[in-house]
Amino acid sequence: MFEVIYYSLSGNTKKVADAIASELGVAAENVKTRDRLAEDSFVFLGAGLYGPLRGLGFRRFIDRNDFAGRKVALFGTSGNGRGNEVGALEEAVTAKGAEVAGQFFCKGEFMFLVNRKRPTSKDLEDARAFAREMAEA
Repeated sequence: MFEVIYYSLSGNTKKVADAIASELGVAAENVKTRDRLAEDSFVFLGAGLYGPLRGLGFRRFIDRNDFAGRKVALFGTSGNGRGNEVGALEEAVTAKGAEVAGQFFCKGEFMFLVNRKRPTSKDLEDARAFAREMAEA
């Protein structure tokens, strides 16, 4: 069983979450409407990077859940294009005992000026390919 859970302020990470979820045949869920993980699921977790705002709601979600021995795949977007949010997610879930199976990152549009029209259709196809690869792992 797969779960796709994301935190997105601008909608970039939601687009990636929806692409991954559609490939897996599940619905992507916003962390704001989700409290607990399903038992024994393979979880895809995604977040964006928002300057000093590193997804407090997502951090609370991670703190509320048991990741011991759970397989997770991480994804994220950011306007700065460095992928720091994925590293921050990895630190948080591995500290709770998760096994990180893989990571995906792409740039996201920021304030209509930076990385215009990102994620692109190619970025979303790459996200779907990432989902297929993780599902086979």
